[in-house]
Amino acid sequence: MIEGLISMTDSNRPNPPSPFVERWIATLASEFPNGRALDIACGGGRHSLPLAAAGFHVVGLDIQFDAIIGARSLARSQGLDLSVACVDLTSMRLPRARFDLIVVTRYLDRTIFPALRDALTQSGVLIFETFTELQLRYDRGPRSPEHLLAPGELRTLVRGMDLLFDEEVSSPDAIAHIAARRRRTAISGSPSS
Repeated sequence: MIEGLISMTDSNRPNPPSPFVERWIATLASEFPNGRALDIACGGGRHSLPLAAAGFHVVGLDIQFDAIIGARSLARSQGLDLSVACVDLTSMRLPRARFDLIVVTRYLDRTIFPALRDALTQSGVLIFETFTELQLRYDRGPRSPEHLLAPGELRTLVRGMDLLFDEEVSSPDAIAHIAARRRRTAISGSPSS
């Protein structure tokens, strides 16, 4: 492992926020003051808490009840407002045009991408980070192809959105990062901006 880099799968460390996600939260907080954010598969609040601290109104979703209760409790202890829901993301319908920012890390369901795009407000941003097939060379992390992206696959999953950032790295973990903005659509025949 390269010194200073933290593996997303290192179980001996606390679960700090992804530096990639933290940078984008800081960048987008001024663009969306008091914006609405959705943290998909939020777990214990790894990204929900920094989102709330940056001023976003945050909804965290996860299937693990204990994890979301822990996230909400931690948020309250820090004076942060966090709404959580225990849901099965494979069967939940997301509201349309509701969130300025959606964060998804360490979770992959390829069928959810159209719903993620539609849940974003006009010019809303999707931040997505998860493992690629190259992670198989390490003795940690997901093993199932269902949970690993092929090279360049994340870019294709956000087709129709404007790419703000796109990167795949292979160390300390094999990860794809993307930031993509929902395109503005024309309203009542007016040109889109």
